[in-house]
Amino acid sequence: MLSRLSRRCYCTSVHRPWLFLGLGNPGDKYKGTRHNIGFEMIDTFAESVGIQMNLVNFKAIMGQGFVDDLPVILAKPQTYMNLSGESSGPLAAYYKLPLNRVLVVHDDMQLPCGVLRLQEKGGHGCHNGLKSVMNHFRGNREFARLRIGIGKPPGQMDPKAFLLQKFSMGARERMDKALAEGVDALKLVLSKDFGESWRLFNVEQKYKHLRQHTVIAA
Repeated sequence: MLSRLSRRCYCTSVHRPWLFLGLGNPGDKYKGTRHNIGFEMIDTFAESVGIQMNLVNFKAIMGQGFVDDLPVILAKPQTYMNLSGESSGPLAAYYKLPLNRVLVVHDDMQLPCGVLRLQEKGGHGCHNGLKSVMNHFRGNREFARLRIGIGKPPGQMDPKAFLLQKFSMGARERMDKALAEGVDALKLVLSKDFGESWRLFNVEQKYKHLRQHTVIAA
């Protein structure tokens, strides 16, 4: 378990800490797959703000730090996707965090590849990782999400096989750009409550997708 000093430091800060959870599957077998983009987002953010992911607690790889004096806890549950709540539930409880200070990063087949969306709350959308998280939050859905679009499987392809595939070269380029934009999105979450700034971010992401299609059509 983490030390009591660590928890006291974060929970008595002037600012209540945020917990950013990235969903994915552990092990080299799953690195670079669509279903693991939540892990990639956490790693990218951690590197950008200088937080080391060097703790292992609550069945998760974790990091702790500050971004502009704002306390942040980063975590990648190592339970496999469908059991993510076994890590996230106890973790949020340990830090005594209300769910409005929890954000889950996950892949989303309902969004075009590389398109991001900040969401204040919502259902699980048949995403088994989110479903597990909600179950361990006693069915409560009042936590934020950063949804990362991976697109839909082509033709009659099995969605499960699609999720566990690595990105094509073109899709990988879009995802790398999306990860950089995701860093900005997470910094926005830290600095601004849900409202106009989040809405404007989502609008920009929507038009980014439309611009991409215009270029392809041309």
